[in-house]
Amino acid sequence: MTDSLDRLYQAVLAARDLDPATSRTARLFQHGSGKMAKKLAEEAIEVVIDAVNGNREAVVRESADLLYNLTVLWAAAGVRPDDVWAEMGRRENLLGIAEKLPKSRLKLVKPGPAARAGRRPIAAADTRALRKRH
Repeated sequence: MTDSLDRLYQAVLAARDLDPATSRTARLFQHGSGKMAKKLAEEAIEVVIDAVNGNREAVVRESADLLYNLTVLWAAAGVRPDDVWAEMGRRENLLGIAEKLPKSRLKLVKPGPAARAGRRPIAAADTRALRKRH
């Protein structure tokens, strides 16, 4: 799977500077991260609706669209697939591969200049309270 996403990521990077009239990827880059985020959210909602309705084939198709749009947003944000895999590895070491970091174990770091400028505060995991589960 990572090879497919890596190939998709490279294709997105190659397509971002193409003619927006003929390339959906270039058009998304032209419209900016707000449009990219909107498309990602739309695809996620479509996956959820199709899953709830039990439409397996549609879940597969919409999931492919979701991964494409996620990859476009990653590229725009300067996030590489390897960055995400590294985070997945870090989490696996803390909790096991099938777990998400619990929200209750997060504590807010003291607000700095970014928070005072209206941006979201940074959350840091209190790893002392986390144990790897198998």
